[in-house]
Amino acid sequence: MGFSLCLSQSLSFFLFLFHFHSTISSPLSSNYTSSSSHLCAHHHSLSLLQFKQSFSINSSALSEYYCSYPFPKTESWKEGTDCCLWDGVTCDLKTGHVTGLDLSCSMLYGTLRPNNSLFSLHNLQQLDLSFNDFNTSHISSRFGHFSSLTHLNLSGSDLAGQVPLEVSHLSKLVSLDLSSNYGLSLEPICFDKLVRNLTKLRELYLSWVNMSLVVPDSLMNLSSSLSSLKLKDCGLQGKFPSSMGRFKHLRYLDLGGNSLTGSILYDFEQLTELVSLSLSGNFYLSLEPISFDKIVQNLTKLREVNLAFVNMSLVASNSLTNLSSSLSSLSLSNCGLQGKFPGNIFLLPNLESLYLSYNEGLTSSFPSSNLSNVLSLLGLSNTRILVYLENDLISNLKSLKYISLSNRNIIRLDLAMLGNLTQLTYLDLSSNNFIGEIPLSIGNNTLSNLQYLYLFDNFFNGTIPSFLFALPSLQYLDLHNNNLIGSISEFQHDSLVYLHLSNNYLHGTIPSSIFKQENLEALLLVSNSKLTGEISSSICKLRFLEVLDLSDNSLSGSIPLCLGNFSSKLSVLHLGMNNLQGTIPSTFSKGNSLEYLDLNGNELEGEISPSIINCTMLEVLDLGNNKIEDTFPYFLEMLPKLQILVLKSNKLQGFVKGPTAYNSFFKLWIFDISGNNFSGPLPTRYFNTLEAMMTSDKTMIYLNTTNHIVCVHSIEMTWKGVEIEFPRIRSTIRILDLSSNSFTEEIPKVIGKLKALQQLNLSHNFLTGHIQSSLGNLTNLESLDLSLNLLTGRIPTQLGGLTFLAILNLSHNQLEGPIPSGEQFNTFDARSFEGNSGLCGFQVLKECYSEEAPSLPASSFHEGDDSTLFGEGFGWKAVIIGYGCGFVFGVATGYVVCRTKKPSWFLRMVEDKWNIKSKNTKKNFCRYGARRN
Repeated sequence: MGFSLCLSQSLSFFLFLFHFHSTISSPLSSNYTSSSSHLCAHHHSLSLLQFKQSFSINSSALSEYYCSYPFPKTESWKEGTDCCLWDGVTCDLKTGHVTGLDLSCSMLYGTLRPNNSLFSLHNLQQLDLSFNDFNTSHISSRFGHFSSLTHLNLSGSDLAGQVPLEVSHLSKLVSLDLSSNYGLSLEPICFDKLVRNLTKLRELYLSWVNMSLVVPDSLMNLSSSLSSLKLKDCGLQGKFPSSMGRFKHLRYLDLGGNSLTGSILYDFEQLTELVSLSLSGNFYLSLEPISFDKIVQNLTKLREVNLAFVNMSLVASNSLTNLSSSLSSLSLSNCGLQGKFPGNIFLLPNLESLYLSYNEGLTSSFPSSNLSNVLSLLGLSNTRILVYLENDLISNLKSLKYISLSNRNIIRLDLAMLGNLTQLTYLDLSSNNFIGEIPLSIGNNTLSNLQYLYLFDNFFNGTIPSFLFALPSLQYLDLHNNNLIGSISEFQHDSLVYLHLSNNYLHGTIPSSIFKQENLEALLLVSNSKLTGEISSSICKLRFLEVLDLSDNSLSGSIPLCLGNFSSKLSVLHLGMNNLQGTIPSTFSKGNSLEYLDLNGNELEGEISPSIINCTMLEVLDLGNNKIEDTFPYFLEMLPKLQILVLKSNKLQGFVKGPTAYNSFFKLWIFDISGNNFSGPLPTRYFNTLEAMMTSDKTMIYLNTTNHIVCVHSIEMTWKGVEIEFPRIRSTIRILDLSSNSFTEEIPKVIGKLKALQQLNLSHNFLTGHIQSSLGNLTNLESLDLSLNLLTGRIPTQLGGLTFLAILNLSHNQLEGPIPSGEQFNTFDARSFEGNSGLCGFQVLKECYSEEAPSLPASSFHEGDDSTLFGEGFGWKAVIIGYGCGFVFGVATGYVVCRTKKPSWFLRMVEDKWNIKSKNTKKNFCRYGARRN
């Protein structure tokens, strides 16, 4: 009996403990039991798992800047567990419905389709999918079904197409962020509906969304309760919005990088809550003194001001004295400021960044004491503000991370003291008058954080200090255009992205460590002349390379075959002016990005590789001055963007029959096949397809794309007997050179259709017949060379109407009769006509007895004395320095450099591209060496 009672009590106690344990542990074990005990609604869990399955995880699908700590949140999502406990998921504690989803920087990659299970989560109130890669997906109209949504962030996720009207149905939205989607556009009708329906909106971020058709004044219909409005680089154009003062709660305003015009009105003074203001990059926007004074007096809460490129030329620089003492960032670069900059600004206690670059009339002295100890960014390039980097100043600037003092003609700087700035990441002292050696003490093992170093365009000599090759964080090194000697040492780290050592006196081989820089995007070792050895096949490991320029050296051996396909990003390949042998690589693969290919001035043999036809982005092809043996490469007609073609001085032969395809070479504006052995009649049919030579680009629109680097084209030609370099050529220049071949028969009349031609050279051939009067239609012609042919008959009087014609060579033909008279023809001397015994006129000191030379209307063009003009015809060499961007051509007018040695070229970086403080584009536009000022 006692035993039974004891057993019964023990069993009861055991059952009690089991029940108690089950009750207590049920929340902890819910992840391992039926979903019926989960907080998360079952159908929401299924929707999220389906969403997860629709994307892959890709570490490249993120922004390096915005995603400091990227994390694949969906990897924690497991079937059979409570979705309310998953990373990035927020649930309503009562209903279990998913109300928030934050998947920012989650490395998601794939297409966001309209049938995605995401759109079944109807209870969402907050949705953040920013900084993933949705592969140019369109924003689905189904986003408009999230009727409870208050916060929507789709920024930086590679979305494209038009913003759908249905987004305007989200009437509860408080915050909308679609920024940094570069293929996205917002039409006026959609914007108007957004404005009308989203009355609760407090934050609107649309930077880098195309809004070019939206009228700026329509911004005034936005909710007056807005606290943040950021529309940077949206393509807005037209008058600056009026009545901005109605946004009395506005704290953050960014309308920079647009095309707004007119004046900033003084009602800005009503934005008394404004903390951050950016109107930079609106080149036709101006700020009047009265408006500026009122803004300064009333906006006392301002912490950040960016008015770079806004015209402030009428604003007295001393009025800046009244800026808020709480200011932390001030950017007034390129504002036209003049006079003495108030010294008290330098002493503001909270000032962290100060940009005053490119105000050439701005003067002051940078104080050496009492400076803000938090100043970290200083840009004073191209001003007359005196800065002496000496002991006292350096000791007060220990927080400096960014220094830009370029274009100042500075001599007095104690460079050795820079080694004490241990936080320094960016240093630009380019385009000054520094002489002597680069001080070894700059390194001193203290600049371990230095990432950007620009010392180009100075007079530094000696060898490159060894410490530069040992800096562990160095990404951008630019020492071009100095007098440096010696060899290039091995780099001890693999952090380089950009290396530019051109135009020095370096020698030796290219160090193997360069080919181990896996992140290298641009390598320029141009015009050192003494770099020797072969191009190592290890270069093919640089799969991110976009620019490779090793031209004008003494490199030998063959071109590595892999250069045709090792990097899908390679846009510039320039190996010209070396001693390379062998054949042109036959490995140019489909889908490549090559825009510029220059192999001029080597010893290449064989045929022109047909694989070049795969370079569909190619704009410039220069294979001149080699030993190529082939017929005319008709397949090049298929390159849709080709603008410059140079095949001169090779061993090409045969007939040039003309186009084999529709629109052949229709964009070509420089065509040079001189110095070969082509025969037969001139390629008359091509003259009907060279559309770019038929019309002038009167608006001087420069060719460009949206890539990262500005390319500068220079051109050399024999001009007045010497080699002259036009450092930058316009897209209006048109040149046709078929000289030094074996062309026969007559000059066709159709050549008169090429009305935009500026240089025409048909010399050194076997052309017969008369000079066509249709040449008189070439009204832009500046240089005409028909010398050393078999031309007969008279010189057409129509040539006398070519008022821009500065150079004429008709020598050594069989011409006869009077030389046309008139102001322009009167400038040419006997050498323009020698070797034509039948000609008469004062130019050849032979009187015309039978008839007078026809008189022509006087020209208003005065070229001066061209009496020294001829060598052996007119040759030219297009030398193009490229970056992978598509091309920007500057104006050469009035600026030529006389040269008698072999061709050279130079490279200039775009100013004001790297914004160290706000690096706010996902794709990091304009990276290669472009400097923030």
